Amino acid sequence: MDDTASAGTSTAAAAASSEVLALTGALSFETIPTVLEQSEQYAARPDLPDRLTIDFSGITGVDSSAVALLLEWRRQAGLRGKRLEFANLPPNLLALAQLYGVAELIQQP
Repeated sequence: MDDTASAGTSTAAAAASSEVLALTGALSFETIPTVLEQSEQYAARPDLPDRLTIDFSGITGVDSSAVALLLEWRRQAGLRGKRLEFANLPPNLLALAQLYGVAELIQQP
């Protein structure tokens, strides 16, 4: 079984300038470098939407490195002037974010 997280995209029906990026697999210390590389390639697109929703419903497991990943994504979105939302965050990921005192940063729209 491959636990590597991966990203797939589907266009959101709500607005032409938004997309949903669906994640699958585990977000762990081992998988984060690959996910970060994939997300950097995605963000380099010339047609990057103004708003992106990252859907975590397909995530099978997380560790503390996932919190750092979300904060990095939030930082990168801010630098690009893009709006980033996280959907279906796993309860254990939210618990880790609360433990580290960054839940508000992660959950902000």
